[in-house]
Amino acid sequence: MNRNSFDSDSLKGLLGVVSKKLGVPPEKLKKELEEGKFDSAIAGMSKSDAAKFQQAINNPKIIEKMMSTPQAKALYKKLSGE
Repeated sequence: MNRNSFDSDSLKGLLGVVSKKLGVPPEKLKKELEEGKFDSAIAGMSKSDAAKFQQAINNPKIIEKMMSTPQAKALYKKLSGE
């Protein structure tokens, strides 16, 4: 399996959980994420969390550090079926 792809069921499940948490329809959330927009995600965050999120998505080193944690690796393995 390509390291950047998730199976369809895992992706739908993840989108479902996140969209329910944010109060945004899964289709809208998926479309925004595919377009590189995070409007719905940021709208439900506190100003402090939104600022941290923006800082993270604008700095690849922060994302790389987060993705190298054992928790992120375990989640990736679970979602990708590895």
